[in-house]
Amino acid sequence: MNEKLVTVGIADCNVVKGTGKLVTYALGSCVGICLYDANSRVAGLAHIMLPDSKALSQNTQTKKFADTCIVELVKMMEQLGAKKIFIKAKIAGGAQMFAVKSNSEIANIGARNVEAVKKTLASLSIPIIAEDTGLNYGRTQYFDVETGQMIIKSGLNGTKVF
Repeated sequence: MNEKLVTVGIADCNVVKGTGKLVTYALGSCVGICLYDANSRVAGLAHIMLPDSKALSQNTQTKKFADTCIVELVKMMEQLGAKKIFIKAKIAGGAQMFAVKSNSEIANIGARNVEAVKKTLASLSIPIIAEDTGLNYGRTQYFDVETGQMIIKSGLNGTKVF
């Protein structure tokens, strides 16, 4: 079996049409967003680090932030034939990786990332149909374009299929 595997790095996104899998590694407080249009068989995966690009005035790294990367990913999918009306989302990550006593913005970045992803998807009218977020462990996220399945692998919690 010679299946195409497309790796998405941190603060990155990519799209696949037809067959293959997308993967992103080391989701801690970051969030992985799988977007999928089953009709056109176009899938996209983004790995965002931070919730809001507006915090930086000279920002040019759009793929780092939930509010800009998801919009960019949808455009990339549409260029391959996806229709926004058919896109559904599956998300993972947003963990609190370190035990901290304060509830500072840094300590709670995972939860803020998840919230920003949900807000951005809602603003685009893209429903979230599966989610594996929060808690305190890292994840590797796969998305199979043929089946539409999100597979989450974790050293602590094994494999889950959504």
